[in-house]
Formats: sequence, structure tokens, C-alpha cells
Amino acid sequence: MSDGTKKTGLKSWWRGLQSEFRKISWPDKDTLTRETTTVTVVAIVLGVIIATLDMILQYGINFLI
Repeated sequence: MSDGTKKTGLKSWWRGLQSEFRKISWPDKDTLTRETTTVTVVAIVLGVIIATLDMILQYGINFLI
């Protein structure tokens, strides 16, 4: 490949990338805050559930041993 072909390919790739970024619909601030809060709360709840199950199973195994 010659240098001209590489530059043209890079320019075409960059234009395509810019075109795709224009198609993205970004969420507004309220939606972003609500969804971030939801993900955080679900992660914390699942963490507590997993930690509780781990402690129960650990207690059960220690009881058997």
C-alpha cells in the first residue's frame, strides 16, 4: 500500500466514526441520574445477598467440620 492509500483509508474511517457518533442519542441528566442510582442500588443489594449466603454457607460448613 502506498502512503496515499493509507491516509485516504484513515480519513474515510474517521468520517465514518464521526457519522456514527452523530447517530448516538445521549440520555438527559435526569435519566442518567435515575439509571445510575438504580444500577448502584441493585449492585449493593446483590452484594449483600451474596455476602449473606456466603456467611450462611461458611457457618454450615464449619458446623459440619
